Amino acid sequence: MLGKCFFIICALSVGCGIVTGNIGELAGAAIDGAGRGVTLSLSMLGMMCLWCGVMEVMREAGAIRILSRVLRPVLSRIFPHAFHNGVGDEEITASVAANMLGIANAATPFALAAMEKMDAENTDPDTATDDMVTLAVLGSSSISLMPTTIITLRRAAGSAAPFSIIVPVWITSFICAASGMLLCRLASAAKKGKAKKTKKNTDRKNEEKDCATAHTLSGRKARAKDDPVLGGVSASAAKVSGGGRSAGI
Repeated sequence: MLGKCFFIICALSVGCGIVTGNIGELAGAAIDGAGRGVTLSLSMLGMMCLWCGVMEVMREAGAIRILSRVLRPVLSRIFPHAFHNGVGDEEITASVAANMLGIANAATPFALAAMEKMDAENTDPDTATDDMVTLAVLGSSSISLMPTTIITLRRAAGSAAPFSIIVPVWITSFICAASGMLLCRLASAAKKGKAKKTKKNTDRKNEEKDCATAHTLSGRKARAKDDPVLGGVSASAAKVSGGGRSAGI
C-alpha cells in the first residue's frame, strides 16, 4: 500500500513538473533532497548511537525493573484480565516501561511475547482481546519520558535548545495515551453492549417461539376435548401408536 501511494505521489509530481515546465527544477530538487537525506542520516548516526548506549546502560542498571514495579499497580487496572490471570503481565509491564524510557528496541520483544501469551489464552483466535488491543494502542501512543529520536532530529537540524521539547512531549504523549485508553474502553463497552443486545434478542425470540409452540399444543388439546369426534380420533391414534410401540418391543 505504501509503495502504491509513493508511486502515485511521484507520478503526480512528474506530471505537474511537465505541465508547468519545471521538470528541470524537479530533477534538481530530487537530487538535492537525496543528498540532504544522506547528510542528515550521517549526522544523526552518532547521536543515536549515544542515546542507544545511554538507554542500554540504564536497562542494564535495572531502570526498567524499577519502573516496572512503579507501573504495576496502574497497569493492573489498564490490563485487568492479563494481570488477574497472570498471563503476560511481566512482559506488558516491561514493554510499557521500555517505551516510556525511549528504548523501543527493547520494548518490541516484550510486547510480542505478551501478545503470544494472551493469544494462547484467547477463546476466539480470530478476534483480539481487549488487553491485546490496549497493548497495541499503548505501543504506538505511550507516554514518552525521554524522546530521544526527536531530540536527535532537532540537534541534527541545528537547534540551539534540542531538549526544550521534553515538557511539551510529556504533556502531549500523556494526552495521546489517555485518549487511546479512553477509545479502547469505549470500543470495548460498545462491543459488550452489542453482544449483550444480540443475546437478549436471541433469548426473546426463543421465548416467543416456545410460547407459540405451547399455545398451539394447548389449543389442539382444547379442541380435542370439546370435539368428541376429534377426541375419539386422537384417542384411537394414541392407542394405535401405543400398540405399535408394544408390538415393536
